[in-house]
Amino acid sequence: MSILDSRPSRTELSELGEFGLIDRLTTDIQPSLSSTIKGIGDDAAVLDYGGKLILITKDLLNEGVHFDLSYTPLRHLGYKAAVVNFSDIYAMNGQPRQMVVGISVSNRFSVEALEEFYDGLKMACNKYGVDLVGGDTTSSRGGFFISITVIGEVERDKVVYRSGARPNDLICVSGDLGAAYMGLLVLEREKKAFLANPAVQPELEGNDYVLERQLKPEARRDVIRLLNDAGIVPTSMIDISDGLASELLHICKQSGTGCAVYEEKIPIDPATLLLCEEFKIIPSIAALNGGEDYELLFTVPLSEYEKIKGLPGISVIGHITEASEGKYLITNDRKQIPLQAQGWNHMRS
Repeated sequence: MSILDSRPSRTELSELGEFGLIDRLTTDIQPSLSSTIKGIGDDAAVLDYGGKLILITKDLLNEGVHFDLSYTPLRHLGYKAAVVNFSDIYAMNGQPRQMVVGISVSNRFSVEALEEFYDGLKMACNKYGVDLVGGDTTSSRGGFFISITVIGEVERDKVVYRSGARPNDLICVSGDLGAAYMGLLVLEREKKAFLANPAVQPELEGNDYVLERQLKPEARRDVIRLLNDAGIVPTSMIDISDGLASELLHICKQSGTGCAVYEEKIPIDPATLLLCEEFKIIPSIAALNGGEDYELLFTVPLSEYEKIKGLPGISVIGHITEASEGKYLITNDRKQIPLQAQGWNHMRS
């Protein structure tokens, strides 16, 4: 047998997708230090150095994959790049404190352009009380690459993981869903129209809400405060970056449970509903699979129902079940449809 014959078979990245690849690469990685409380598998790593627990999260954003500069202002990009990382810290029931930024840029970007990007970063840090404490800058042969790490903290008795959901827990979500995806569709539609005829003016009027949800999202710090003031510590929590269905499946996988979520209970803004009609998209599909809403999805014990039902901007959309009962969407006509993660999944073909 030749050396060539002994080479391992090749698995394409598209066969696994983002989450399958993460599982494949990290399946045998186990923390060895007592200071590592939680490693891979949640919105942030959890470290213990005495006092409050330390939270660390990281995002890598690539031009042409995560953002399109043909319709994304650099200031908005900086703001969003910071906020989506803050959201991961809030999803652990924590508070973001410091941020480190690395960028790789080609010479097509001017100093003034990068100042715009940093203005967005600083705007987000000022609003959320986060210090920008360092980073790295390097050159790129093409495109713009952003790497952001955020460090946060959380009280020991209040840290929330994806793995704590239990049967009969209520499934709750903040705000409304699907708007960011519809904003993206509007931007992509207008980009195509411009490329076909540069003289055409973009038709964006009346779409302010969905465009802001896509270009300048906010992390739900207010929800964390609301829950804390109500004396509620969720049993599990995650932020909605890849779509409601994908995040629900993450919670169920980590918690070893099933779930039932009701289509009629999913909160959707009227502006999103109108655009879904225009684009001929079922609204619940936009909410389940669209992603980038950065709302908080969490579970609470059934005994907390009286507390949770009175909180503004919080919707109870279903309940956690035994794993053997499966993971289903209950449609408006009472059909059970298995939940599938069809939202944003890097590396899928």
